[in-house]
Amino acid sequence: MRGLESGQIQLFYRINVEEMIPENHPLRTIRAFVERILEDLNPKLDCLYGEGGKPSIPPERLLRALLLQKLYTICSERQMEEHLHYNFLYRWFVGLSPDEKPWDHSTVSKNQARLLEGEIAGEFLQAVVGLADEAGLLSNEHFTVDGTLLEAAASLKSFKRKDNPPPPEDNDPGNPTVNFRKEKRKNDTHESTTDPEARLFKKGQGKEARLCFMGHKVMDNRHGLVVEAETSQASGKAEVEASERMLTRLRRRVGRKRLTVGADKNYDRKEHVLALRRMRITPHMAVNEKSGSKLLDGRTYCKAGYAVSQRKRKRIEETFGWDKTIGGLRRLRHLGVKLADFHLKLTSAAYNLVRMLKLVPTPA
Repeated sequence: MRGLESGQIQLFYRINVEEMIPENHPLRTIRAFVERILEDLNPKLDCLYGEGGKPSIPPERLLRALLLQKLYTICSERQMEEHLHYNFLYRWFVGLSPDEKPWDHSTVSKNQARLLEGEIAGEFLQAVVGLADEAGLLSNEHFTVDGTLLEAAASLKSFKRKDNPPPPEDNDPGNPTVNFRKEKRKNDTHESTTDPEARLFKKGQGKEARLCFMGHKVMDNRHGLVVEAETSQASGKAEVEASERMLTRLRRRVGRKRLTVGADKNYDRKEHVLALRRMRITPHMAVNEKSGSKLLDGRTYCKAGYAVSQRKRKRIEETFGWDKTIGGLRRLRHLGVKLADFHLKLTSAAYNLVRMLKLVPTPA
């Protein structure tokens, strides 16, 4: 028998959002992790706000919304606001009641600036790492370091000479035709008018140069969880310099025990190898036969642990792949290295939470 539409809209509804979310939905476990973290971060969040003035978006809700953007590839704050109007799952995760109006997308940037000023993304990432450590998911001995290019939110047409030459005569001033042929463009003489902190860089020979930043990570080799992350301006030395900064912070956290760090050939540089050894870190990077440090010999790469590190280090590419395909970092939407760093750390935290769903079915 064919069912018929009544055509009459009910005036009142009784909705229990908690009953609408399946018991085994992965966001339930993720929210339990997030609530533990936000409880620990509460004193630091308090320091970011004054006593008087109009109440702002609660920082806990803003952080949950930013996490949703990473987890579900929501492209913008405007799209996030639209989802919060009708998606009960998102409203439940963020903490909005069914009759509560979502905030306007235009207010997110100002409130996000407070989180940026307080370095909350880095604190959040380290809190996630702390939960993983409590659950016994980290080895705290064997790690991998690597970097990737993050395309900036600026086009090559915005990369202009710093001496402000006259613009080309064109009948389309909004999108002028620019002929770059035979023009030498360098970071010393040129700068992007859209994002001055972006740098023109290419990953290797034969690759095209793009305006970009560089993202760096340190991964624990046991379960592939990210333990350190940061963003820098792209340059030939950025990877090794960021590696030393991140491993210095890691050394302070894990104590004086001997560590191993796997990496690719780009990290086989004399100054970098010596710096790691001074930190009581055994370098397990791939040997660069042509221009390497010549400091890695049979005492290092003939041992079984070196082969394990080289096999495990390929997993760090999975974290970068998730950042770009799911986390929305294939092309950045924000300007400046600080905002890029904020979103890389938050995306790394989201990646860890997704990994922990499989490793820890329920939070401790």
